[in-house]
Amino acid sequence: MRIPALLSSLLIAASVHAAPAESPDDLNRFLNDKGLLSQMDQVRQRVTNKASDLVVNALGFLGVPYQMGGNSVETGFDCSGFVKAMYEQTVGLILPRKAEQQAAATQHIDRTELQPGDLVFFNTLRRAFSHVGIYIGDGKFIHSPKPGAQVRVESMGVSYWSHRFDGARRVVTPSGSGNALPGGAAEPALR
Repeated sequence: MRIPALLSSLLIAASVHAAPAESPDDLNRFLNDKGLLSQMDQVRQRVTNKASDLVVNALGFLGVPYQMGGNSVETGFDCSGFVKAMYEQTVGLILPRKAEQQAAATQHIDRTELQPGDLVFFNTLRRAFSHVGIYIGDGKFIHSPKPGAQVRVESMGVSYWSHRFDGARRVVTPSGSGNALPGGAAEPALR
């Protein structure tokens, strides 16, 4: 079950089956009595584990050479090919191929909300969302930067990247859209 759908179901269940809560403690007690708090914690833990797995997997590709249009370790990676491959291998989610399409298919978040596994976008070709990387935490991201370079970790605080920062995005499935992200990408099954 998708996280937004689970939370929506919980809220509906709480409003339909319970009298109006007099305090947040009443709602927590109700959710706990129904076993829903532990289910929400399990889902939250699975999401956290997926983000950690994604970052660990991505770090395993440090040093793979950049290749325009590349999307595998055998061919090398360009920036969006790297992101697409990491999400597909680790999370089982198929993202669109191009950086600007990945930006359009993901949810905007504030830079202060960045968590490991989120996407960071940059304007490196005088157009919005022309470069993408995966945020790994502590103000750093992993990406496949340019011809002649290799997959590497860099700080978003470096002048070059901070001046070109275009925004942060989170990979989520919108509620009410079935099992697909915008652009037709399949939603991963929670394990």
